[in-house]
Amino acid sequence: MDFSWTDEQQMLLESTRRFVADHYDWARRRQIIASAEGRSAPVWQQFAELGLLGLNVPEAEGGLDGGPIGTMLVSQALGAALVVEPYLSSAVLATRAIAKLASQQQRSAWLPRLASGELVAIVAHDEPGTRHNYSAIDTRATLSGDSWTLSGQKAVVYHAPLADLLLVSARVGDGREWGLFAVPRDSPGIRLQSFTTVDAQRAADIELDNVSLPAGARVGGDVAADLPAVLDYGLTALCAEALGALDTLLAMTIEYARTRVQFGVPIGRFQALQHRMADMLTQVEQARSMAYLAASRCESPSEAERSAALSGAKVVIGRAARFVGQQAVQLHGGMGVTDELAVSHYFKRLLAFELRFGSTEAHLERYGAYL
Repeated sequence: MDFSWTDEQQMLLESTRRFVADHYDWARRRQIIASAEGRSAPVWQQFAELGLLGLNVPEAEGGLDGGPIGTMLVSQALGAALVVEPYLSSAVLATRAIAKLASQQQRSAWLPRLASGELVAIVAHDEPGTRHNYSAIDTRATLSGDSWTLSGQKAVVYHAPLADLLLVSARVGDGREWGLFAVPRDSPGIRLQSFTTVDAQRAADIELDNVSLPAGARVGGDVAADLPAVLDYGLTALCAEALGALDTLLAMTIEYARTRVQFGVPIGRFQALQHRMADMLTQVEQARSMAYLAASRCESPSEAERSAALSGAKVVIGRAARFVGQQAVQLHGGMGVTDELAVSHYFKRLLAFELRFGSTEAHLERYGAYL
C-alpha cells in the first residue's frame, strides 16, 4: 500500500503544523486551559479559516471532503501540540455523523455552520458502565404525537460543556431501532455535571430527564447499523492524535538525553538508556503503522474488517502510549511528573487516550470477537 501523501494532503499537514507552531505554543496553551471556557474562540475561528473545520464536510455542502487520510494528518498535527479545542468532538465526529446520517435539510442547516465555526456539536453516546460497547445504551426516546421525549444518561462526554448542539443516541420503540437526536445544550430537562479531564480538556456527564423535542429533532432514521461506523471514524482520528503526541514525546526525550549531563557526560551516551529509547522508537513506529491501518480501513463496508482493524490499532497504540509515556517520565527523572515540564502533559494526554473510546482490554475483547 502506498502511504505517500498527495500534494494537497502534504500542504494540509504542513499548514496545520505551521499554525500550531506559530499560534499554539506552550504559553498560549496554558492561557487557554486556565480560561473559563477552556478553549479559544480566536483559535477556533482560525481553524475555520484554514478549512480544518470543513475537512469532513462534503464538497457538495461547501467542505473539503478530506476523508480519513486528511483527517488523520490534521489530527496528528493537533495531537503533537496537545490542542484542547473540540476538533475531534465537533469537526470530526459530529460533522461526520451529520454528513452520513442526517437528511438533506438537516445537512444544509448544520454543515455550513459547523465548517464556519459558528456551531459546535458533539455526539453523546457512551453511558455509565458501557466500557464503550457500541450496542450497550439504555437512553430511551418515546414519540408522543408530534414530539419526542428523551430520558437517560451519558457519561464522560468530551467537550459537552462547549457544545451548542448535542447529538444524543437513544433506543426507539422496542429498543431494536436506534435514533440520533439533535438536542440544544440548554434544553429544559438537561443537566450537565461538568469537569476537567486528566488531560486538561472539558467534559461532562449528562442527564436527560424527560427532555421534550420536536419531531424534526431526529437525525435521519434508524442509525443502529451506521452509527458504529461513525464512532470508528472518530476513533481513527483519536489514534492519529495519540501518534502526534507520541512523536513529540519521543523527540523531547531524545533531546533531553542529549543535553542532560551526568557524571560529566550526556546521559544519552549511557547504553542502558540508549536501549530504552530504542524500545520507545520501536513502539512509536508500531503505533504509526497501526494508525495508518486504521485510516485505511475505517471506511470498509465490512463491519468485521473495520472493527478488527480499529480495535487492533487501539490496542497497539494504547500499549505504546503507556510504555512511551512511562519511559519518558522516568528518563526525565523527578521533573517528569511536574506541571511545569511539558512531558507530564503529554503523559496525561496519552493516559487519557488509553481510556477514551474504550480501554485496551475492552478492544482486545472486541478484536477477539471478530477473529
